[in-house]
Amino acid sequence: MKIVIAPDSFKESLTALEVSQAIKTGLARVWPDAEYVSVPIADGGEGTVQALIDATGGKKVYTEVRDPRGNPIQACYGVLGDSTTAVIEVAEACGLHRIPLDQRDTKYTSSYGVGQLILNALDLGVNRLIIGLGGTATTDGGSGMLAALGGKFLDIEGEQITPCGEALLKVHQIDVSKLDSRLSQCEILVACDVDNPLCGDMGAAAFFGPQKGATSEDIAILDKALLQFGKVTEKTSVRPVINAKGAGAAGGMGAAWLGYTHAQLKPGVELVLQIVELEDQLLDADLVITGEGKIDKQTIHGKAPVGVAKLAKKHDIPVIAVAGCTNDGYQSVYDSGIDAVFTCVPRAMNLDDAFAEAETNLTNLAENIARMYQLY
Repeated sequence: MKIVIAPDSFKESLTALEVSQAIKTGLARVWPDAEYVSVPIADGGEGTVQALIDATGGKKVYTEVRDPRGNPIQACYGVLGDSTTAVIEVAEACGLHRIPLDQRDTKYTSSYGVGQLILNALDLGVNRLIIGLGGTATTDGGSGMLAALGGKFLDIEGEQITPCGEALLKVHQIDVSKLDSRLSQCEILVACDVDNPLCGDMGAAAFFGPQKGATSEDIAILDKALLQFGKVTEKTSVRPVINAKGAGAAGGMGAAWLGYTHAQLKPGVELVLQIVELEDQLLDADLVITGEGKIDKQTIHGKAPVGVAKLAKKHDIPVIAVAGCTNDGYQSVYDSGIDAVFTCVPRAMNLDDAFAEAETNLTNLAENIARMYQLY
């Protein structure tokens, strides 16, 4: 019997690899002679670096960069087992978690640190970049990132601007002649799970600004600033970015990737599953077990378990999902390839206890799944 175990992480308690190991331990109590293939995965957001490092035998690299407000911090990215691919979560440098809730003001934050992570990876000699968008405290259109990579932002007088959200209002020219030439020699894959345009009611400022502390007045300013950035970008690059799908991702950083590089924007889980070559692992499998911390009605919208299930169903393989908990609408996953969902919390408990006991509870759940499966 061959069992493929391909879960996402359980946020704040277990990495995807730890989830895989716990499931295997529980199953092996019932099926000690089964063949187990563990493939830790993610959906392109938080946990993607760790999952791909674990899946490929890679490593983390730490370096000093600027946080969204320009302060020095230690941040990391991953180099995969092939030693030529870097995986960068943009939130590691400019994420919301870098700024206390009561101090957030996305008009003045910058994605400069993301560019610094990219430069560090290029210095190591990588020739493929995998970028996970999302979770940023910025609405600067990726201008800070471009500045770190060699771009210059000039006002109508030709004076250089230090880019941030509000500063884009003054941008009259964007000079990318000194943009790091190594970018053009890299394959660039960007994990992007939203199709929001750069501006407008569904744009970066209006749609994502409130969670970054933006008021209605801030949103009006930022939307106008992003529109100015988009107009200058379209003039500079001769590429449509203002209304492009995904341009509004990560505070408009999608627009920078589309406008100034040859990056391909792809759904995050699709990209991750391609990199870990999950479909190859599914060949001749008898059962697939996937999962994530919470399964609910959002799981069908680009989350890892459904991505796994869709691949498994191409080969008519049964799929079981495990979760810390379920929420309203979780049954929608049954129409997306998952055959059954099980939660691992065995009794009423507070969140701290659930996190602390996650490994034990998940192991016991996996054993019970195997015992149940034997009946069928």
